[in-house]
Amino acid sequence: MSNNSNIVFKRELPTPDELKKEIPISEKIEEIKNIKDKEITDVFRGKSDKLILIMGPCSADRMDSVLEYLNKLVPIQEKVKDKIIIIPRIYTGKPRTIGAGYKGMIHQPDPNKEPNMVEGIKAVRLIHKKAIEETGFCCADEMLYPENYIYLSDLLSYTAVGARSVENQGHRLVASGMNIPVGMKNPTCGDISVMLNSIKTAQNKHMFIYRGWEVESSGNDLAHAILRGSVDKHGNTHPNYHYEDLRKLYDLYCNENYLNPSVIIDTNHSNSGKKYLEQPRIVKEVLHTMKLNCDIKKMVKGFMIESYLEDGCQKVDEGIYGKSITDPCLGFEKTEKIIYEIADKI
Repeated sequence: MSNNSNIVFKRELPTPDELKKEIPISEKIEEIKNIKDKEITDVFRGKSDKLILIMGPCSADRMDSVLEYLNKLVPIQEKVKDKIIIIPRIYTGKPRTIGAGYKGMIHQPDPNKEPNMVEGIKAVRLIHKKAIEETGFCCADEMLYPENYIYLSDLLSYTAVGARSVENQGHRLVASGMNIPVGMKNPTCGDISVMLNSIKTAQNKHMFIYRGWEVESSGNDLAHAILRGSVDKHGNTHPNYHYEDLRKLYDLYCNENYLNPSVIIDTNHSNSGKKYLEQPRIVKEVLHTMKLNCDIKKMVKGFMIESYLEDGCQKVDEGIYGKSITDPCLGFEKTEKIIYEIADKI
């Protein structure tokens, strides 16, 4: 393709219809997703008092270790199914603050090879499909590129809009056309009004341009807040999961006509000051707060926890199986422990 810019058109991606035909889903997968979607949406609509745990590696770097992680979660989910719904994180696009570093499976299905987004988009669909086939989990992903959501629309049960994307109009409008819960993170600066405006936009219907079409959305009543802490102008992190933060969010929700006011607490990132071992402590504090205040208990729907097979993180070329190559994560032993502790406290 010719153009008068510095952009080089390298490879044309398959259309969503083409990719879905190449990597189709079975009736069994469709049935599982319908069941899981109802279980999850019932929580956000206040019809279920189960707690949601959105947990998994910071970024899905390789298919084998991610699927092993999910398989290890299966027996744990069975034991806590009366109280907890686990939605594994399979985050295949990784936002980068300065644009450098590993950008996720969608860019590099193999972190040690050159980017190839044609192969990446196929790998992303395949890993989400295999997750349902092998484990029965319907998973979460982050909406880094709004136009790519349609590649996974028949597989995902949860989508998150990140702190660096939440003010983007394209993300907000596409979220308004989804029929699954979409979590809007507060921006890195911590301005809660930006997050709330994003939720309000997603809950309303819109006309907009999407993948070369004029489209109309019906609004998504399942759009909600994710609190992830903030960073000030000096680079210091500040948490926003304390009682006062949650009470303030509840009051702001009540001041406007928001549908299904809900929040997920991100226990890592600026809430933990990127000290990943703080995540269990943060969970316990919020659970205590929920016992103290019935409004907060009703609003808090669950937690987002970064965990993987091994503790911590590594550089890409270190090659330690099941260890994050982006942000540090809880290892599986600590993950299992916190799940059972949560189940005992609710």
